[in-house]
Amino acid sequence: MSENQQLNNMPDFGKEGAFSALLDDHMGEHTLLGKVLKGRIVRQDREAVTIDVGLKSEGRVPLREFATGGNVPELKVGDLVDVYVERMEGATGDIVLSHERARREASWIELEKKSESEEHVTGVIFSRVKGGFTVDLGGAIAFLPGSQVDVRPVKDVDALMGVAQPFVILKMDRPRGNIVVSRRAILEEGQAGAREELVGRLEEGAVLDGMIKNVTDYGAFIDLGGVDGLLHVTDISWQRVNHPSQVLKVGETIKVKVIKYNKENHRISLGIKQLSDDPWKDVETKFALGSTLKGKVTNVTDYGAFVEIGGGVEGLIHVSEISWTRKNVQPSNVLSVGDEINVRVLEIEPVKRRIALGYKQCLENPWEQLARVYPSGSEAKGEIRNITEFGLFVSLTDDIDGMVHMNDLSWEKNADEAIKEYKKGQVVQVKILEVDSQKERVALGIKQLQSDPFAGAVADLRKGQVVTCEVSAVQSDGIMVTFGEGMSSFIKRAELSSDRNERRPDRFAVGEKVDAKITTIDPSSRRVSVSIRAREQEEERVAMEKYGSTDSGASLGDILGEALAKADTKTERPASKS
Repeated sequence: MSENQQLNNMPDFGKEGAFSALLDDHMGEHTLLGKVLKGRIVRQDREAVTIDVGLKSEGRVPLREFATGGNVPELKVGDLVDVYVERMEGATGDIVLSHERARREASWIELEKKSESEEHVTGVIFSRVKGGFTVDLGGAIAFLPGSQVDVRPVKDVDALMGVAQPFVILKMDRPRGNIVVSRRAILEEGQAGAREELVGRLEEGAVLDGMIKNVTDYGAFIDLGGVDGLLHVTDISWQRVNHPSQVLKVGETIKVKVIKYNKENHRISLGIKQLSDDPWKDVETKFALGSTLKGKVTNVTDYGAFVEIGGGVEGLIHVSEISWTRKNVQPSNVLSVGDEINVRVLEIEPVKRRIALGYKQCLENPWEQLARVYPSGSEAKGEIRNITEFGLFVSLTDDIDGMVHMNDLSWEKNADEAIKEYKKGQVVQVKILEVDSQKERVALGIKQLQSDPFAGAVADLRKGQVVTCEVSAVQSDGIMVTFGEGMSSFIKRAELSSDRNERRPDRFAVGEKVDAKITTIDPSSRRVSVSIRAREQEEERVAMEKYGSTDSGASLGDILGEALAKADTKTERPASKS
């Protein structure tokens, strides 16, 4: 087009009406910016629709803006839709329209009214974001915090997404385009009425359905429908429960019984075990004392194991009742949870709800078996497992040791010296002295494998007997003598003579023979005591009885002299004549 032609086509601004119409047309279009208009779909493809709003150009709107809650509605050419005029001319020269903003504008107006009147709004949760979810409120996008989804933790949020449901507007900021909503407030409103109704009919003994809201070390909190009650760990089961989490899970619905209700502070105590009869009732008739029962191990501790013996009743096997031979056995090394075992009822305390059980009592007593295998006087061979200050411990079986006291090591040697001859791990021959199955002890001896030389030496000796001794040593406080079969004894100074003047040890010589009287024979100390004074006193007593008394005026010397003279006379008397 030439310059002249362009000039000819230009409007005649000299004419006031033409210029005014052009200005009105131009200004009129721009007054539509930011407005919501009705437009008709004239074309449609896979990604967008073209809309005519009656202006010079048409606008193109993506199909995704028509999606509600993630679902795109069916559109067709000729449909009328609301659009928002964003710009009069875009990069392609077309008018820029938005259906999403049109919905949002219309929705904001409606939402502001409902927010002021505190009305509920309907929305659809359609996606997750950090800290919560996004909700489509009919075009306006709102934020739903995670804490406002439900009155309790929700495991499956997917079930709530894409579903139209009511919400409460907590906050609106039009300039920033922020809306915060709550679903929890709706639920709490519903629970308020249910709570009042529930509190009105609450009474002790009532059986209710509740949902496990929280599990702690001491129990669980149960939601009864707007009102929480405490289920203590001791009221969960008649059986022992170590931790509530073993039998309860958050979110589960259970039946509970109101066992206590305080109307002043609205504290509710709940129980599950109270829904069934107390298994401890008549427990003494159900489980006879001394009877053998079959049970299942339910828990193992450092001090024993708990066993269910029937009907929800548990008893304790104390660690001391697990093994006959292993006193400090670790219960977990013998028993495991789930084991089915035989137990013996040892004690029943119905008031304290305690039953003492025995496990070893259902097994053969190895001490009684040992007594049969090794009767007193029999011999055995074993390894020295330990050496203490008072003797040796010798193994007789894998689990039983017997003790050889240090005094039973040797007949001749001192105990302290004899024990030094033995070492740990050494195998020795022993004699069974005693097996006490009640006290669970075995007494052994090594010296008893041989006959006692002391017993042989004193076999022909008796107390009061006079023996001829040979002086083997002379000391300042007495003399050492030997007699019999290698026996030796020490005669103290006071026992050397009945005459005080004759009690000098130096009047005796080594090798000299003297007669002495046996005063004591002590097998325990292995000693034989002899006395010269006792022999002299015995001789004097016999002489006095036979030859006279000192009461007649005669001295002991005269009596003894007469006795000797008579003895000589009898010896020298001539033979009688025929």
